Amino acid sequence: MVTVPAGQVTLSDRRTRRSWTVELAPYRLAAVPVTQASYARVTGRRPSTAQGDRLPVEGVSWWDAVRFCNALSLRDGFAPAYRFEDGRDDRGDGGEDCGGDDGGDVEWDTSADGYRLPTEAEWEHACRAGTTGPRYGPLDEIAWHRGNSRERIHAVGGRRPNPWGFSDLLGNVWEWCWDVYDPEVYGSYRVLRGGGWFDEHWSCRASVRRRSHPTFRVDDVGFRVARSLART
Repeated sequence: MVTVPAGQVTLSDRRTRRSWTVELAPYRLAAVPVTQASYARVTGRRPSTAQGDRLPVEGVSWWDAVRFCNALSLRDGFAPAYRFEDGRDDRGDGGEDCGGDDGGDVEWDTSADGYRLPTEAEWEHACRAGTTGPRYGPLDEIAWHRGNSRERIHAVGGRRPNPWGFSDLLGNVWEWCWDVYDPEVYGSYRVLRGGGWFDEHWSCRASVRRRSHPTFRVDDVGFRVARSLART
């Protein structure tokens, strides 16, 4: 994992024409999305449509992703970041979606040192890596998108990383974030970031926000894991 420095990021939403600034403490983020091999080692499952150990895991819901984070934390000896209010299985060991369809019965224990999903502010801060444009480099050099992917997913790390060492933050698979998108309008829908292998170039930008229901699974959505740093 890569340690991301503290910073400030301004998020924006085209639909509402709203922008907001978030201050971030340092944190850690995986250099690449979770691979199918990693997901299988932790959960015993291979849910993806296209199969390959170095391919990003896809066909995973937001619920699958948070359960994976808890299972990986337990495996590595960290405190799980997520608590499930209804008491159902939170181990991520191969069961179906946990929690209710409203997506409201999981809590993030911010004091835990375990793995978790990044917030969308953390995701965008890491994606920009100190750059100010829509992307951290020429699109064909940094991302698999509809124009160069041959309409298929690719192994992680195959494009040039950004200045902080992160690969595939743009393109290949969309990535689940922790945040609820807009609860007043879309209820429990969660934020997706980054664009995917089937997306046109305009979706593969640091600022683009997408949303989906937390039970949604499709072949161009995956995730990467983050960890909070101990407060001193």
